[in-house]
Parts: sequence; C-alpha cells; structure tokens
Amino acid sequence: MSGINEAVKQITGSAVPVPGNDIDTDQIIPARFMKVVTFEGLGEYAFYDLRFDPSGAAKPHPFSDDRYRGASVLLVNSNFGCGSSREHAPQALMRWGIKVVIGESFAEIFAGNCTAMGVPAVTVAPEVVRELIAAVEADPTTQISVDLPRSRIGVGATGYDFQMPPAYRSALIAGSWDSTSVLLSNLAGIDATTKRLPYLNGFRVA
Repeated sequence: MSGINEAVKQITGSAVPVPGNDIDTDQIIPARFMKVVTFEGLGEYAFYDLRFDPSGAAKPHPFSDDRYRGASVLLVNSNFGCGSSREHAPQALMRWGIKVVIGESFAEIFAGNCTAMGVPAVTVAPEVVRELIAAVEADPTTQISVDLPRSRIGVGATGYDFQMPPAYRSALIAGSWDSTSVLLSNLAGIDATTKRLPYLNGFRVA
C-alpha cells in the first residue's frame, strides 16, 4: 500500500560539503531556535552557531558561502546527526534547501527522521566522500545525481554505489515515507477496522 506522498526516486543538483565527524544535532540547529509551533523558517538557523559568533558577526562556513548557494545535496563525513533525536535538525536542513544527504554514516534516529520527511540519507565509503567533496570544492557547479532505484550516485561519467536501509529506500521510492499521510489515505479502512473492534464499540461486534 502506498501513501499520498510524492515518490522520491532521483535527485540531481549541486552540492555543499560540510566536512567533519560527529556533527551533532545541536550544531545543525541550536536548541534555542526550537521554541516554535511549526518548522517554518528553521532553514535560516541551520548551523547558526558555526556561521555566526555571539555578536552576530558572520564566520566562514559552507552554508554561508555564495559558491554553494542553491545546493540541494549535502556531503558529510561520519556519525552525522548524532546527539539528541530532535527532528528539527533535518527539518532545518530541508528548509535550507537540502533534498538528499550523502555521508559515511549517520545516527540512526537522524536517518529515520530524514526519511520521514522525504530526504534520503545515503551512505558511501569514506574515500567516495573524499572524492565527492574534492570535486565540489574544485567546481561548486558540479552536479551530483542520486538514483534510489539503482542505489547509484552519478557525477559526470563516474558512478558510485550507495547503501541505505532497505525499508527506508522502499518507502521513498513508493511514496510511503510519511506514515501520517499513509494513514490518512486509508481512512475508510481505518473506519471499517474500528467498527470491528469490540473495545471501541461497547464490546458489541459489528
């Protein structure tokens, strides 16, 4: 059964590299910016404390670098998204413009939160990340393509295999990555089931 989400099969775009191991969710979005009712506007706070000093003066960071403006592919190293389980972290990245994250490894909850909003988090070998970052730093207009059905990353004529949990990959390809939307798309079935449950009907069987 598929939901009402848009299927995610192929993503192509320029990339922004954010190198470094163990970049946690507090670095991705500091906790003080999470006091919101909705996720709208979180993109401007992505990596905020790494981009600005306490006085608000800008510091060098890829997310503030005009060369990477408009990037939709994020390149990272190992254990990205560790720390707290806040879903605000992938929300901030997505609302900044990120549509796919390529890295050596991810915190499990972070990868799951990414999948739940239609953003693939795919893993490749460390040497592949190094090659991709080097290519993008040399030419920020480099286009990277991520093909989920083929589990393949393409950069020009060069291709790389990637890995991700089969359940995540299948959900993205099928368009069933948002469990709430899947649930809402089958309201008739839910209603029929509730009518058959005795404890929801005064213990009377329909």
